Amino acid sequence: MSHSWALALCWFLPGLAVGSFLNVVIHRLPRMLTLDIAAQPYNLARPGSHCPHCQTPLTLWHNVPLLSFLWLRGRCASCHAPISWRYPLVEAGNALIWMACGMLLPMSQPTSLAAALAWAFGGSLLLTLAVIDWETTLLPDSLTQPLLWLGLGVAEMGWSGLSVSSALWGAMVGYSSFALIAFVFERVTGQEGLGAGDFKLLAALGAWLGPLPLIPLVFLAASAGAGVGLVLRARGQLREGRYVPFGPFLALAAMLLVACGPSEVLHWIGLA
Repeated sequence: MSHSWALALCWFLPGLAVGSFLNVVIHRLPRMLTLDIAAQPYNLARPGSHCPHCQTPLTLWHNVPLLSFLWLRGRCASCHAPISWRYPLVEAGNALIWMACGMLLPMSQPTSLAAALAWAFGGSLLLTLAVIDWETTLLPDSLTQPLLWLGLGVAEMGWSGLSVSSALWGAMVGYSSFALIAFVFERVTGQEGLGAGDFKLLAALGAWLGPLPLIPLVFLAASAGAGVGLVLRARGQLREGRYVPFGPFLALAAMLLVACGPSEVLHWIGLA
């Protein structure tokens, strides 16, 4: 096995394991915030993993990331109820994020391993927020705030190419711009256009990217969100309230921006 394949596996496999935990967070965190679960212990650790249909506890072999889904052919081993495709997709998606962070950041510098891990965990938080928002229209503070502080810490350590001042300005511009837009929209239409979770998510992305890259980021996110919204509307699949969550498109646009390089994107559009 070549060195590059070995390095890829060293990032892909931990990414799968973390992705399995992200599925727990995606499933349980919204319920912890919105449901009355005081009658029994309910958190990210308890109760143990079980089938949501028949409540049968899962064995170790049923919890192997990605492989268990393939082995069970996408069905519970006990009741044969279908397992959501979200589980393997989140595991595989997070593994690819981790592999990209580990392979793209140079390993020759003493701090680069820590930098790659910081970016990988940031990507995991962003993936988790995107899926939760799509499924529940929630962007929990317990995820947006760590993403914000991690972005500021990455800037302080010199791992994002931003000064701490630029990261702070990015966070302030991200939050205040969306808050202003939402305020004006609500005053004019009497309806809520953006939730506070969107403000906090854009603030966190500003801490990672700086203020200027937020311009193409919001444009890409708005364009993608509008396109998906039109398709869902034409198919009669818009959820109650006739809107689509904005968080997943902010997350997707941020990942595309990072993959292309924020400075290169700014140069393409004439802002750098």
